[in-house]
Amino acid sequence: MTHHQHITPQDALQLTRRPADARGAADFGWLKSAHSFSFGNYHDPAHMGFGNLRVINDDLVDGGKGFGQHPHRNAEIFSYVLEGALEHRDSMGNGSVVAAGGVQYMSAGSGVTHSEFNPSQTEAMRFLQVWLLPEKQDTAPAYDAIDLTPEDKDGKLKLFLSQDGRDGSMTTQADASVYAATLTGAQSIETALAAGRKGWVQVADGALSVNGVRLSKGDGLAIEGSGTLTFSDGKDAEFLFFDLAA
Repeated sequence: MTHHQHITPQDALQLTRRPADARGAADFGWLKSAHSFSFGNYHDPAHMGFGNLRVINDDLVDGGKGFGQHPHRNAEIFSYVLEGALEHRDSMGNGSVVAAGGVQYMSAGSGVTHSEFNPSQTEAMRFLQVWLLPEKQDTAPAYDAIDLTPEDKDGKLKLFLSQDGRDGSMTTQADASVYAATLTGAQSIETALAAGRKGWVQVADGALSVNGVRLSKGDGLAIEGSGTLTFSDGKDAEFLFFDLAA
């Protein structure tokens, strides 16, 4: 998305890196997890979330292992699969397997239970689990999934979750638009963050620069203010970009 109209100068943007090695860590043997924000036994009052973005867990799950049935309520949860595959079952009767490049989404609303497993006995599965906060409480639970092809996100921001379901994206109860992109070589992407919004970048793989700030695998970037964001200097980068309610 290139915007040609007048845009606020760059100094209106504040960028704060959240280094990968500063994240909370959990190691259960079968599960290794890195928490960008407070989660489980990791509690850091300075990192309780960002805007309506509440959880980003970078999870590596051994073959044949997973999370048994457990409840959620009033959370918008998506799993962005990076390696292997994720098998989902829930109390709404949904059962599916989402492979790398796929995203599954659940609006927990008034309450739902689900399980998530790695269906392979031999291959590890890696995924980002993200929780967003809904605008309204106790809405009807919902489930959806989408497959993103390499072409969808090659050098461009591919919208896969939004409040209005535009451009073929899944619909969420959170005031957020979430994009995936890959970036390498001479590619660059430009987008605008509007006044009254917040932005977050989560690097899944590789490295890239955002307005000159260098980010590597596992790093996050909190963006406040408004203006043009330029994603460039990618080295086999894959990342998520969140446009969030402030």
